[in-house]
Amino acid sequence: MNYRCYASCAFGIEGILAGELRTLGFQNVAARDARVYFDANEQEIAKANIFLRTADRVYLILKEFRAVTFEELFEGIAAIPFGDIMPSDARFPVDGSAVRSVLGSVSDVQAVSKKAVVKAMQRVYPQEHFEETGSMFNLYVNLLNDQATVALNTSGAGLNRRGYRLKNAQAPLKETLAAALIMISRWRTRDFFDPLCGSGTIAIEAAMLAANMAPGIKRRFDAQGYGNEFRKEFAEMKEYAKSLLKIPEMEIYASDIDGRTLELAKEHAYNMDVAQLIRFSRKDVRDFEQPQRQSTIVTNPPYAMRMGAEKEVAELYRAMGERFCGLQDTVVFVITADDKFESKYGEKADKKRKLYNGNIKCTYYQYFRKKR
Repeated sequence: MNYRCYASCAFGIEGILAGELRTLGFQNVAARDARVYFDANEQEIAKANIFLRTADRVYLILKEFRAVTFEELFEGIAAIPFGDIMPSDARFPVDGSAVRSVLGSVSDVQAVSKKAVVKAMQRVYPQEHFEETGSMFNLYVNLLNDQATVALNTSGAGLNRRGYRLKNAQAPLKETLAAALIMISRWRTRDFFDPLCGSGTIAIEAAMLAANMAPGIKRRFDAQGYGNEFRKEFAEMKEYAKSLLKIPEMEIYASDIDGRTLELAKEHAYNMDVAQLIRFSRKDVRDFEQPQRQSTIVTNPPYAMRMGAEKEVAELYRAMGERFCGLQDTVVFVITADDKFESKYGEKADKKRKLYNGNIKCTYYQYFRKKR
């Protein structure tokens, strides 16, 4: 069966996600604010969840309609044949959002939507109460400009939850954003460096990309509980993903001055089965040396987010500039929330891109032109 779906993502990477979907062969791809729409059947929903690197979640749209009263919202949702979609023991929590809409109370939208789903279920299952002890069918009701979209969250937990980062270092970078940073750099065959690797997310995502490892290969998705067809498609897609694995030809290096954080990075890499693909070392970025081959640096240095850190971080950025600006055959990509990064680093970026690291507004500084 064919469905209209969308993948949510961070603001600023819609184009990257749309490119991923097109490369994977999806049809009718259309990007909007923090969403990319596409058509998919059960097999392709499995493919999107398992293979997409920059998406937050994959949603299956059940219905779209206009709602400016709670009665319209209730009737619109109650008309959806939930009894044919979900078993009688299904768990069906309702998440919601409301932007620029008459129905602005999210809690009321959720409550009314929940009652409407129960009414729809009762047309098939003649019972007063639903225990909700079975498979998860997480519903998401979004109101935007009075247009309601009712969708199933097929992913469950966010797709950034690859299954390797079981412990967090300070200010972790989201896995999906790390993947986007690498894709924006257009890194393919050069050696790869993250000289401020922290808990290892960028290097691990680079190793997964180099090994052609699907990011969802080790985790479970809610849609696997939707019935036999979805269960079969997810199992077969994971086996297909395993068949695509390869040994990278380039070298991937990750270093950090903090020994404890570096051990955490190694543990995360081990959890994702890529530890053997990354050369970890304890090293100060001030000691970074000219790579022996053409290389790409992608890094997420500390931000001056805590009081008293401004001087320390400014000195770090200055040291980075001293080490990186003179490198030959090496392109450099740095994400930071510091809007004065270029002056501290000592060189204007060739290109800049606004991105969000969680709720933190950042700039991705890109240095790739050859020095004269």
